[in-house]
Amino acid sequence: MQKIINDPVYGFITINDPLIFDIIAHPYFQRLRRIHQMALAYLVYPGAVHTRLHHALGAYHLMCNALIELKSKGVQITEEEEVAAKAAILLHDVGHGPFSHALEGSLIKGAHHETLSLLLMQAMNEDFGGKLSMAISIFTNQYPKRFLHQLISGQIDVDRMDYLTRDSFFTGVSEGVIGYHRILKMLTVQEGELMVEEKGIFSIEKFLVARRQMYWQVYLHKTVLSAEIMLVNLLKRAFILAKSGDKTLATGGAIDFFLYQFDGNINRAMLDQFCQLDDIDCSFAIKRWSHHSDFVLSELSSRLLNRKLLKIKLQSEPFDEELVKEKRAEASRTLKIDEEAKYFVFTGEADNTMYNMGDDKINILFKNGTVKDIAGIDNPLIHQTISAPIKKFYICTLS
Repeated sequence: MQKIINDPVYGFITINDPLIFDIIAHPYFQRLRRIHQMALAYLVYPGAVHTRLHHALGAYHLMCNALIELKSKGVQITEEEEVAAKAAILLHDVGHGPFSHALEGSLIKGAHHETLSLLLMQAMNEDFGGKLSMAISIFTNQYPKRFLHQLISGQIDVDRMDYLTRDSFFTGVSEGVIGYHRILKMLTVQEGELMVEEKGIFSIEKFLVARRQMYWQVYLHKTVLSAEIMLVNLLKRAFILAKSGDKTLATGGAIDFFLYQFDGNINRAMLDQFCQLDDIDCSFAIKRWSHHSDFVLSELSSRLLNRKLLKIKLQSEPFDEELVKEKRAEASRTLKIDEEAKYFVFTGEADNTMYNMGDDKINILFKNGTVKDIAGIDNPLIHQTISAPIKKFYICTLS
């Protein structure tokens, strides 16, 4: 049995394994249809309304192509390993909560989406009678063939290849366009490690530069940043009110469990509740809370709902404390509030590194058999800028 999915980015994506069918049909995976891939970026780029499900299927497609390429070069990959790698990439982001990275850690304190992805994969493994065991082993980097994990989670993985390509497509930002076809063609394996053939150096360079540009132009765009921090502050205020006993926050939806009942214990029942929660629940809550009696909650909700966002300024140095105090005093007078002004005037920082030297390296395999980390290659552009982090400080104010 074979099915095809028509994807706007890659064209036809082929599904031809029963386990992959079962994964896609599972409610945990179907939930990804209701979660925006780029959180609130659509407030700046109206086309950025694609979902986590789009991205999961796209990464799956690139994984299929990568495995075909590696097998054509003599890399030993069994049919079972191939299906497991495809299953792992399909589920790599299944643990994302509403609005993806924007609310990371806000609903379940200290639980990164990768942790939740693993827990959900383990729960699905029970449903599937252990058929996901190898996929979980690959996902957690416990499987002997390490290159399979590197295809899922590394600095040149199919996850990043898809989100750069897809996010560029849906935002219309051409700086994110990468030569993913060529990168896939240049992949190889030596001594169990994923590498890139020497001919692919410039494609990798373009990939790294595109990633940095997409972060500053799209993912960390100042208006997107303002909206997402407002969303975090809004939810923080809702939790404080709920903890104080305010029952009027209840929406009748999945978010109520986390406002009033969640005790921090992560079990299957809690995971089922988590998978009932998506962007729709949060959007409905924001609409409802825009009429709440608490001024901070209603004001933040109304502003986010109607795109009346806080003004944001970025610079290379931390903002002066006196300026922050002055802006908070101004907000207090304007909104007729006291210490709650901290919800409308605050500072923070954002950073972006093109290539993290501490992470899994991008190794280049030269024709003579030598292997070098891309950061050590004698190329002026890569050498000077590849690992230098860029940090920006921001302040959000009323005006």
